[in-house]
Amino acid sequence: MREKLAFTKTEEIIEMLNLFVAFEFVHEAFIISTCNRVEIVLATRDNFSSYHAVLGLMAQKSDLNFYELKNSAKSYDDEEAVRHIFSVVSSLDSLVIGESQITGQVKEAFMLSHKNKTAGTKLNRMLSYAVKCAAQVRNATNISQNPISIASVAVSKAHTLLGENMAGMTGVVVGAGEMGVLAAKHLLRVGCDVVMLGRDKEKVTQVADSLGENVKADTVDKLEKYLNRYRLLFSATSANEPIINKEIIENEALPRLWFDMAIPRDIEDIDLEKLQLFRIDDLREISQTNHALREEQAMRAAEIVDKFTDDFYAWLRALSIEPVIKQMRENVLKSIDEEMNRAIKKGFVPAEFEANMRKMAEQMFKRFLHDPTQNLRKSSTQKKNANCIESVKKMFNIDTENIDFKQYKTDHHTKGYSA
Repeated sequence: MREKLAFTKTEEIIEMLNLFVAFEFVHEAFIISTCNRVEIVLATRDNFSSYHAVLGLMAQKSDLNFYELKNSAKSYDDEEAVRHIFSVVSSLDSLVIGESQITGQVKEAFMLSHKNKTAGTKLNRMLSYAVKCAAQVRNATNISQNPISIASVAVSKAHTLLGENMAGMTGVVVGAGEMGVLAAKHLLRVGCDVVMLGRDKEKVTQVADSLGENVKADTVDKLEKYLNRYRLLFSATSANEPIINKEIIENEALPRLWFDMAIPRDIEDIDLEKLQLFRIDDLREISQTNHALREEQAMRAAEIVDKFTDDFYAWLRALSIEPVIKQMRENVLKSIDEEMNRAIKKGFVPAEFEANMRKMAEQMFKRFLHDPTQNLRKSSTQKKNANCIESVKKMFNIDTENIDFKQYKTDHHTKGYSA
């Protein structure tokens, strides 16, 4: 199902982003699509409608049944959604806790949408806190020491199965991207030679040369030759369809240990007695071991995520009350202006007294509004008063939908993620 939902091309993501923001209730969106997750992040004024819009469009894209997708999807709203994103960016929700890639992947996902003008200040504020949270998690725990990736888990699994026999073997790595390079590095570390295959011979050669003399480069059209010669194979390409099937296997008696690290899959399901095939989800066993080893650090990290979530919402609520207070005061000044003009016109107040009368009226309203505005600021930071601001806006007929919140930033807010 995740293969069908995955986005393999930038154009696909942009097309979907444009469809999301075309709904009048969706303000901004970005899409995280990695080997382990497909997540849609929305800033919206209607959670229910947005959730079903996402399900409908994703069902249409993937040819999956809407209700099948709804039964499998997870939905996070409001504070729960913020906590989830902070956990994702801090690598607490990864296949392998502490892996270092996800923070950059989420940043890139936001950047793509920002350049497409389908994400802006709302999600930018959230992401700025998420990145700061991830940095705090790294600094306060050792959860990211010796960073672990899908590739390292795959090589570790191979080493567990092969033991000392693995040293001196040749591992075939298909794909010269980040995952392929990581697999090659871990294979070299356990004493293997590496054959790296890619579509662009020049690029693969450059990558192989940078890894050392024990890495040989060739093109992916020679794949059949190498997988019929060597037992170990690690595949991580961006191909839309499987590139390895049973038809290209010649010697079925050769014991094979293959790892498919790609979404969508690179290797078809192959019924072969001497083949052991591991896919990304099969590596969860090692992932869980890793989780147990780092459980204490993960708990500390989760506390940091909770604190940043609370801080973000306190700041957000405090920020959202300022334009309301400003509008209340502007409405007062407008009322004073209208009533002064009316009083002078009708002769209730001599024109020469206007300045003093206006000053007195302004001071009276300032005194009247002082306690309410202070109470509003205080209550706006508290969770139990989450609906307070909306009630005040309705009461005073105040619209802040198109307000630029940057002008209300307070000193304790860190600079937003630079888009």
